[in-house]
Amino acid sequence: AGRNLYELYGEAYTPWEWQPRLKKAANDLGMDLFSSPFDATAVDFLEEMGVPAYKVASFELVDIPLIQKIAQTGKPLIISTGMATLEEIEEAVHTARHAGAAQIALLKCTSAYPALPEEMNLCTIPELSRRFDVPVGLSDHTMGITVPVSAVALGACIIEKHLTLSRSETGPDSSFSLEPQEFKAMVDAVRVAEKALGEVHFGSGPKEAASRVFRRSLFVVQEVKCGEPFTAENVRSIRPGHGLHTRHLPEILGRHAARNIERGTPVSWDLVRPT
Repeated sequence: AGRNLYELYGEAYTPWEWQPRLKKAANDLGMDLFSSPFDATAVDFLEEMGVPAYKVASFELVDIPLIQKIAQTGKPLIISTGMATLEEIEEAVHTARHAGAAQIALLKCTSAYPALPEEMNLCTIPELSRRFDVPVGLSDHTMGITVPVSAVALGACIIEKHLTLSRSETGPDSSFSLEPQEFKAMVDAVRVAEKALGEVHFGSGPKEAASRVFRRSLFVVQEVKCGEPFTAENVRSIRPGHGLHTRHLPEILGRHAARNIERGTPVSWDLVRPT
């Protein structure tokens, strides 16, 4: 739109003089603050600030000297992978590891602003984790909160989302940023998704045990006299689950009653005459 990249980045970058003040404000709130450096001097500046981690933006994934410089700090490194081929990601991770980064995380990212849900390919998240054996998250530029919550269901453990006080205050990323109440809704939804993931589990949960009685089991549904056979007419699989398991129906049919049985009695082996 008639502007060059230098002008655009000049508008979008966070002024250096803001950052120590922002870090203090964050720390006072019990939060960590770190930044994305875009050259070696920025890394030196952030080291003086004592940031706890670093983020490499998608466009800088191919800046190997910058990744080396950041990795040499030994601090955790989050690398965004927008536009990157598998080979480029491999080179960046290899570079970081060999330069001293022991804690690396990758972010699945689609570098479109805003990005469309159908362009996100979230199934890449578990594949990145499998290939590189690192924590994986999502750098999200879609509208709304559905995509990041879906990413958590696929294993994302970091969510990066742009935040604005108001989208009416136009800026380079305001159109795809969340306002505070939306950001809170995203965090709340992510926390629910994390709880719902749970663990691999079969069988009754603590609150399911009471529902087992509503399963089907074998009941006498017509009065049966002692010595009469059990038939498909007088024994059926119905609720509740107080009788024998339904798998025993073939064994019961044709056998004879050990005593008189009233209609509505759950079937038990003591009601069945031994063969």
